[in-house]
Amino acid sequence: MSNLVSPEWVNNKIRDKNTIVIDCRFSLADPEMGYRLYEEDHIEGAFYADLEKHLSGPLTTHGGRHPLPSVNILSQFLSDCGVDNEKIVVAYDDQSGTMAARFWWLMKYMGLKKVYVMQGGYTHYKEKGYAVSSKVPDKISSEIKFDINTNMISTRDEVVNAVQQKDKLLIDARESKRFKGETEPIDPVAGHIPTAVNVSWDKHFSKTGWWKDKNELRQLYKELLMNNKKTIVYCGSGVTACVNILAMDEAGFEWPLLYAGSWSDWISYTDHEVEKG
Repeated sequence: MSNLVSPEWVNNKIRDKNTIVIDCRFSLADPEMGYRLYEEDHIEGAFYADLEKHLSGPLTTHGGRHPLPSVNILSQFLSDCGVDNEKIVVAYDDQSGTMAARFWWLMKYMGLKKVYVMQGGYTHYKEKGYAVSSKVPDKISSEIKFDINTNMISTRDEVVNAVQQKDKLLIDARESKRFKGETEPIDPVAGHIPTAVNVSWDKHFSKTGWWKDKNELRQLYKELLMNNKKTIVYCGSGVTACVNILAMDEAGFEWPLLYAGSWSDWISYTDHEVEKG
């Protein structure tokens, strides 16, 4: 089955007790904005997942701007939302699926299988006249058995080795200008990891919020993956890279590894090389 579901499908499922909807709207420029928008209105029955409070861990010297969250914190949040191993979980945002893809990846990392991202985003859903509400749902306690897939992650040492040995394909998911080092609006150093190639996260959409079909996604990666090298994907902080991973899985390719700390972790080590252009 696809990793993606339509707004119509979600609207038909919101009163199904076996379906949990998660609102992932978030703005890096204004971290509180997502929850403010959620309080105004959201898909009826949806719970709110905050990128920095629920889907990321605390900042340290290394590890990047959005380290992976503590399993205990994430599992408590999911339990409060009523998520268990049998429930269908659907995530949405209004950022072309970037935040929802992060949630989707984390659920796969935790071993949950029935996880999807809604096409179109919240604005389209609301404009279609589907059910929205300002009511925050009550917490629902549930029990979850996790099977953490640590093999989905690439460590910094593995990335260093990949650069030296050139035995893995490194894909940078940031926009072209950031990859080339022409501009860097977020991190203190511009450029990219040596040997990396650029497949910007926004290339996976036919229009804002709408993912390309499987054949189009496959064409995007077909030539890059011809040599069958193991692939590591990174971005600025491990969020938008999840868009690329979802797209590659959607297209039927082998799952790439996520360098969770990504560029913001790489540049926290002063001895790491940086390339531009």
